[in-house]
Amino acid sequence: MKLSEVKSSEIKNLDLLAKQVVEGFITGIHKSPFHGFSVEFSEHKLYNKGESTRHIDWKLFAKTEKLYTKKYEEETNLRCHIIIDNSASMHYPIVKKQTINQLNKVGFSAIAAASLMEILKRQRDAVGLSIYSDRYEYYAPEKGSERHRKMLLNQLEQLLVSNSTSNTETYQYLHEIAEKIHRRSLIFLFTDMFQTSKEDEVLFDALRHLKYNKHEVVLFHTYDEKTEVGFNFDNAPKKFVDVETGEEINVFAENVQEKYKELAQSYFKSLKNKCLQYKIDYVPLDINKGYNDILTAYLLQRKKNK
Repeated sequence: MKLSEVKSSEIKNLDLLAKQVVEGFITGIHKSPFHGFSVEFSEHKLYNKGESTRHIDWKLFAKTEKLYTKKYEEETNLRCHIIIDNSASMHYPIVKKQTINQLNKVGFSAIAAASLMEILKRQRDAVGLSIYSDRYEYYAPEKGSERHRKMLLNQLEQLLVSNSTSNTETYQYLHEIAEKIHRRSLIFLFTDMFQTSKEDEVLFDALRHLKYNKHEVVLFHTYDEKTEVGFNFDNAPKKFVDVETGEEINVFAENVQEKYKELAQSYFKSLKNKCLQYKIDYVPLDINKGYNDILTAYLLQRKKNK
């Protein structure tokens, strides 16, 4: 779904916004190969003492005076863990107030994560959340309750209004997160893949650690296509400042644009090839586009894991 199709430009309610994104996505795919992905009612089964009362059919009880629960074609069969990089570089580009049409990378990631959580709820899949910067900011294990989902939404809403000046070593916290996730899970990682000191191989060692215990890993490489890849700035002299290291450089954009684009595209190709090598799904995400690629990645993984 494109951002411009969302009804309100202001982000007043992340839960409602996520529902709009998912409804728009479902409308767009109802004739696609995924048309049967939604949970569909199948039959009744007798209620057994000690089971959850969540799916008891009370209308049937009123008619039969017996307790039956609704059985579904697709029971919960996925555990998903969403990881969000909240370092300073993820707060680029700088915006005064985040709206649907003006988001930084972490804001885009927060809405994407909320949309994933909405579709996970509909599929009865459990979800957990980790947020990190220069420290491990937040962790919640995978659960499927509505109370748990509301708690995670609250954390995501805080990302929409927060600022960060923290640098990060993504590899370090991915190792920590990997140690916490013991049961087989589908892992979604939102990061711009910027870190301050270590080589890419160290970062990919951490991604490989996430695949331990047969986890499936999807890397959502989050970036601003216009400036971070195309280096599309006006040709006035500008001072560029690394938000994580503080390093500065004065340059005319036009003088370096072609070389910069060449290097950026080479880096993206390298990331994609590394992910292919380590059997990690690589999904490039331009924050100026919609969320269809993110939700489609979930559906593909769900079909794979059924």
